[in-house]
Amino acid sequence: MGSVLVFGASGQLGQCLAHVAKERNTPGLKFLPEAQANILDLAGLQALFEQHRPTYVINCAAYTAVDKAEDELELARKINRDGVENLARLCGEYGTILIQISTDFVFAGTGNQPLLETDETAPISAYGLTKLEGEQVIPPHTARYFILRTSWLYSEFAGNFVKTMLRFGRERDELRVIWDQLGTPTYAIDLAGCILHLIDTQSQAFGLYHYSNEGLTSWYDFATAIFELSGTTVKTTPIRTAEYPTKATRPPFSVMDKTKAKAQLGVAIPHWRTSLQICLGRLAAAE
Repeated sequence: MGSVLVFGASGQLGQCLAHVAKERNTPGLKFLPEAQANILDLAGLQALFEQHRPTYVINCAAYTAVDKAEDELELARKINRDGVENLARLCGEYGTILIQISTDFVFAGTGNQPLLETDETAPISAYGLTKLEGEQVIPPHTARYFILRTSWLYSEFAGNFVKTMLRFGRERDELRVIWDQLGTPTYAIDLAGCILHLIDTQSQAFGLYHYSNEGLTSWYDFATAIFELSGTTVKTTPIRTAEYPTKATRPPFSVMDKTKAKAQLGVAIPHWRTSLQICLGRLAAAE
């Protein structure tokens, strides 16, 4: 197998990929610094493809500031749509398989049944819109792609909800956390494992997939589990979304159905609480 180029290597998922690849002793992954691998620089990308002739490209690069995207739509669109199109175009030219990370925010979240890959998309935020546009620009350039929609990512790396709650739990006596948004936390280490599984098995089951951990919860119950499993004592109060207004609207229900990923990709998916316990153990061990 040839090389695997990872874009967005410094972000949370990029760091998780590096960690899991090292654990598994997976060869060939090249974690490119942003200065060398700007997905908006088509000429620079062309030179990278020509130099490495990659078998796979994993795109973890994204504009993910959900609220800021409401004011920076064009910047978000450049990164989440135009940058992805640049990669897709070159992947098509070089016969490279593209692995693109997307989001549950492509859905409006107005239902109450786990979301299928075939369900209608209707983003209700600028971030969700630009990520959906990023999905849509891939098929015209290549049929050899995996799009993995995920949700509520956390890990030992970078900033995320779990690490924020642990910090707040140390600093505050009481927290108010939203309880009327339902989704599934995803341990980014598990998602990294799924990505490397695609490469290790040389899967040809190209297409769009949902990948999060199993189960569902609210942000309030997620926070409560973080405190319970970490032995943190803090009073948590459930509040409605309306009591915590944000610039961008979040999907109230974004639980995704993973049946297709399990059947066609052959991945085993842990329950969110099981993976949370592992993450918290690793964070505690690192202190």
